[in-house]
Amino acid sequence: MNLAQALQQSAYILVMNGIEDSYIEARILLGHATNLSSVQIYTEPEQTLSREEENKLEKLVGRRLQHEPTAYILKHREFYGIDFYVDSRVLIPRPETEVLVDAALEFARSRSNHLTRPLLVADIGTGCGAIAISLALNLPGSKVYATDLSSSALEVARLNCVHHKVAEQVTLLPGDLLQPLPEPVDLVVANLPYIKNSELPNLSPEITKFEPRMAIDGGRSGLDCILRLLEQVKERINFGGCLLLEIGQNQEEDMGQLVHTHLKEVNFRFIADFNGINRVVKIELGCPI
Repeated sequence: MNLAQALQQSAYILVMNGIEDSYIEARILLGHATNLSSVQIYTEPEQTLSREEENKLEKLVGRRLQHEPTAYILKHREFYGIDFYVDSRVLIPRPETEVLVDAALEFARSRSNHLTRPLLVADIGTGCGAIAISLALNLPGSKVYATDLSSSALEVARLNCVHHKVAEQVTLLPGDLLQPLPEPVDLVVANLPYIKNSELPNLSPEITKFEPRMAIDGGRSGLDCILRLLEQVKERINFGGCLLLEIGQNQEEDMGQLVHTHLKEVNFRFIADFNGINRVVKIELGCPI
């Protein structure tokens, strides 16, 4: 079997079993099985697979047919142009969360000239560390705290911190939301669960069967974790600081009510993602630093 045949056959099997973007997924799995780039697959279609490569591809396709996410199969996911190790201990980073990083960098750079010390940043519910590490790499003079209730998730984050050489800049802290922070920070960034638990059965099996429930279950309201964070934030963020939270579609009204109820003297606005969905709420506390 050559590359062209393997690609066509794998894509056919995937699409017949309801896997979306079957051709793209087949190409990714084929590349992983053969250690070839997409360019090589397309430019060398007559290259023959070895028996070992055919067997490996078959196993990879079989795992995908069980709805195991490709990111878990390959053990990596790109986020903000950076490659991260991921497995079933952590949520798979999504492209829309890059809007959160963009907003954080914009705030950080606007405040850099006002500080005579390193900017203090906290990534709450860090998971694989994608947000914390992306910020650390783009803000080399900052100090980043990354918290997570899951010790297993922090193990993955530690691997990524070491790989990207930011282990000295990013401090990993076990515990609930903001409670582990040893000092108030200037910027809090969080991609917390925001899906109502009643809506979880409607999600794809890729999510419900494989991703950690604690990373997606937002409780009865969908905003239970965010509510608890707002209750903790007053004494853990510096005056003039900023809080950036990812939210779900059509949660603006509920989120606005939470902000008005639990925070005083703040300005907040919503930031849309590339699909036009209000994905991030930016909350600025008090006057500029």
